Amino acid sequence: MQFCLDYAKNRINIDRGIWAWYLQLRISLERKVCMKNTQRVLGLVLVLLLVLGSAFAAGSKEAAAPASTAMEDKVSMYASITSIEPIIEAFTADTGVAAENTRLSTARFVSTVLTEFEAGKLAADVLQGPLPVLEILKEQGVIADYVSPVGETYPEWARRGDGIYLFGIEYVALIYNTELVAPADVPKRYEDLTDPKWKNQIVMANPASHATTISWLVGLKEHVFATEKEWYDFLRGLAANNPMFVASFSPTPAPIESGEKKIGISMPKYIVTKAPAPLAWAQVSQPMLGSPRAIAIAKDAPHPNAAKAFVEYWLSSKAMGMLANDVGEYVLTPGVYPPIKDIEKAEVIAIRELSDNELVKWGAEFEKIFEKK
Repeated sequence: MQFCLDYAKNRINIDRGIWAWYLQLRISLERKVCMKNTQRVLGLVLVLLLVLGSAFAAGSKEAAAPASTAMEDKVSMYASITSIEPIIEAFTADTGVAAENTRLSTARFVSTVLTEFEAGKLAADVLQGPLPVLEILKEQGVIADYVSPVGETYPEWARRGDGIYLFGIEYVALIYNTELVAPADVPKRYEDLTDPKWKNQIVMANPASHATTISWLVGLKEHVFATEKEWYDFLRGLAANNPMFVASFSPTPAPIESGEKKIGISMPKYIVTKAPAPLAWAQVSQPMLGSPRAIAIAKDAPHPNAAKAFVEYWLSSKAMGMLANDVGEYVLTPGVYPPIKDIEKAEVIAIRELSDNELVKWGAEFEKIFEKK
């Protein structure tokens, strides 16, 4: 009993008023009942005090975390997004907290994080990936509940209430070579890609195997084309122009930049990252579509206070400005846009992510439509 008393008094940060109440209760009980029963009651009360003391200490620590001088000296992030070194370096310079980033591809993200988490060895404090990836991790108990003060200023649809915050859209557009495509020939609608003048002049990620391209094509069906027939006509017309297939979006700018191809289904961010390459985006009259990007804190993060500080910094106008200006990303911070001519005029829509079954189904369908003859 004395050990428990000493532990509670010396190791738990219990409020002095509660501790005084406990001592008074102890004296009162010792006067009224036998010591055996006293110890039993006191034991139960002491457990309550230990729980309350831990709760008070945790609550106090959480409330003080953003401005705490005891903040951890490092924070680790697993991210699928690329070219974010400027933000990592700026956070470290501004806060003194060493930030580390490990790049995980979307394909490896869930398996890597779950393996570490289930083994009790998840090294990441912060997780950044496509929304569906973080949704899976949330279902598996990997994502912590957290309300971000900065995140709460974002558009309502970006605030999910489950600790996951959307901060950008992996937007897709028609990118062309400005030295090879005359202004009058730049597509005004997605359907213009079916014009025979683009035969053998298009590059795109393989629609049978690239998940984001599959989702984008299905997004056109759900958000752009009025009927399924019009959508299928577009797909068949695009396939008839014999586009060049690459593994993902990353290789799409090179053949456009070199002049091997004139136009491609790619990402406007490359206009920034590939500058001064002669690239521009076709300002079609229809919405621009893309997959949402998200960020969250890992449950039981090794450095929880630093993780919160990092998420707040990441969602800030400063960091999102860097992501837009240096990387060309489309972010959700009001008034912040990448340095791409007229990009602020675009209507950008976040498309839903397809289930595994849908990806398999539509991938097989697109393989048939785009089969090389």
